[in-house]
Amino acid sequence: MNRFRTLKLACSFLLVFFSIQAVAATTVTATRVWPAPDYTRITLESNKPISYNLLRLKDPERLVVDLEDVDLGSNLKSLSDRVLASDPYIRQIRVGNFKHGVVRMVIDLKTDIRPELATLLPAGEYQHRLVLDIYPALDPLMAMLEQRETPASSAEQVMKPDVKVLAQPETAAPLDTSKAPEINLPGKPEQTMAQSMPEAAKAPENAKAAPVLKAEPNKSREGGRVITIAIDAGHGGEDPGAKGANGSYEKNITLAIAKKLKQAVDAEPNMRGVLTRDGDYFIPLHGRVVKARKLQADLFVSIHADAALSSQAKGSSVFALSEHGATSAMARLLAQRENESDLIGGVSFDVKDPYLARTLLDLSQTATINDSLKLGKSVLDNVGKINNLHKQSVEQAGFAVLKSPDIPSILVETAFITNPEEERKLNDENHQDKLVASILTGIKKYFASNPALAKPKMAEK
Repeated sequence: MNRFRTLKLACSFLLVFFSIQAVAATTVTATRVWPAPDYTRITLESNKPISYNLLRLKDPERLVVDLEDVDLGSNLKSLSDRVLASDPYIRQIRVGNFKHGVVRMVIDLKTDIRPELATLLPAGEYQHRLVLDIYPALDPLMAMLEQRETPASSAEQVMKPDVKVLAQPETAAPLDTSKAPEINLPGKPEQTMAQSMPEAAKAPENAKAAPVLKAEPNKSREGGRVITIAIDAGHGGEDPGAKGANGSYEKNITLAIAKKLKQAVDAEPNMRGVLTRDGDYFIPLHGRVVKARKLQADLFVSIHADAALSSQAKGSSVFALSEHGATSAMARLLAQRENESDLIGGVSFDVKDPYLARTLLDLSQTATINDSLKLGKSVLDNVGKINNLHKQSVEQAGFAVLKSPDIPSILVETAFITNPEEERKLNDENHQDKLVASILTGIKKYFASNPALAKPKMAEK
C-alpha cells in the first residue's frame, strides 16, 4: 500500500511538473516574412521573449535557429507557407522539434548572405518579436553606385540600404560554420504562395499593385544637369503606419502615391525620381536619409497620411525640420509619432556606419532648413488648390527622416486617413494623380526661383 501511494504521489508530481512546463512554454502568436530586393525579414511574434541560438552552415548554404522552450504550434508549423518562390534569398524554411525543449528552424538559402538576428520589446500593436534580417553578402547600394560611374550604366529608381536595421543582441550566439546536427524534416517544394502579414498590415482588397518604374538614363539636356528627387513612401513592412476609418493602411497609400510621383518626375526633362522603397518592407528613418545623400539627391520628399482621434480632422499639411523645437503642439506630437516608426519597424540606434554617423552629427543645417521652408511653402500652396489645408503655413518639428544636413527636405501629410471622406479620396487614383501633380508643380516652382547648383562629387568610403 505504501509503495502504491508513493508511486501515485510521484505520478502526480510529474503530471504537475510537466503541466507547469507546458504552461511556461513561450507561444509564437504570429509569423511573418517580408521579402524585398534589399533584404528579407522573418518575424516571430510571441507572448514572451524567445531565447535562441544561431548557427550558419555551408555546403549547402543555410541558417539554423534553435528556439528554446518554445511551443511548436500551428503558427510555427505554417512558417514555410510564408516563403515566396520569388524571395531573393530564401529557398525554403523547415521547422520541427529538435530535442526536448528546443524547436529548430532551418532556412535553406539561395545565395551567400549576411544574417542579423535580434529580439525586440513590445511596440505599437506588437508583442515581443524575434527578428531575423537576411541581407545579401554584397552591399547592393554600393554596387549600384559603382555602376553609375560607368558610361554604360543606367540609373535605377530604388535606392538599396547599406545600414544595419538591427544590431546583434547580447544574447546572440556566435556564427559557427562547422557542421551541426540537423533535424530530419521533410523539405517543402518551392512554390508561389501569398506572403503572410498581420491584419494591420494588409492592403485593401481593391488596391492595385503599382508597377515598378524605371528612371530615364542620360536625360540631361545641353546646359543643364539632371535634378534628383528622393521620394520617400512613409512606413512599410512591420510598420503599417496609421489605420484609416475604413481599414486602409498608411503604408499602402504612401507607396501608391510615391510611385505615381516618381513617374511624374521622370516624365519631366532634366529630372529623375528615386524611391527609398518600392515594396512593402521596412526601411529605418536614418537609412532613408543616408540613401538620399549617397545618391546626391537635390530634394527629399516624404509622403505620409495624417491621423487623429477625431474623425472630423481633415486637410493637408507640410512639415520641415526644426533645430529649436516644434512650431506647435500638433507638430511636436506628429514628429514624435512618426519617429516611433523605428521602434515599431524594428531598428537599433547603435550606429557603426561612419557615413551615417557623419550624417546624423552634422549640425550645419540652418541654410538647408531655410531652403526646406521655401520648398514646403511652394508645395503647400499648390496642394491647397486641390485639397483643404489643415494648417496654412509650413510647420516645423524634429522629424528624424528630415535630418539631412545638405538636402532640402519636407514631409507631406497628404490628408487625414482617419477621416472617412479623406480616406476615400486617398484611395482614389484620380485624386492621387491630382495630389502628385500639385506636389510636382510646387517642386518646379521652387526650382524656378532656387536653381539647382552643380553638386560636388562625394567620395564613398
